[in-house]
Amino acid sequence: MSPIRVIALALMAAGVLGLAYGGFTYTRTTHQAKIGSVELSVRDKRTVNVPLWAGVGAIVLGGALLAVGKKE
Repeated sequence: MSPIRVIALALMAAGVLGLAYGGFTYTRTTHQAKIGSVELSVRDKRTVNVPLWAGVGAIVLGGALLAVGKKE
């Protein structure tokens, strides 16, 4: 399988997942204070929204790369 085809399939999969879920959430842990053996940390939950146009664009770009990859 050529690298262009792998990239195209990955873009299409990412686009479909972006449209299906609309975003993803991750947790970031930060260390606020460390006093002796006591350590205070804060967990911050962040959400990244994937715009509709980005999901559709990834699918279209992946399809275009697949079409170009077949011609070569």
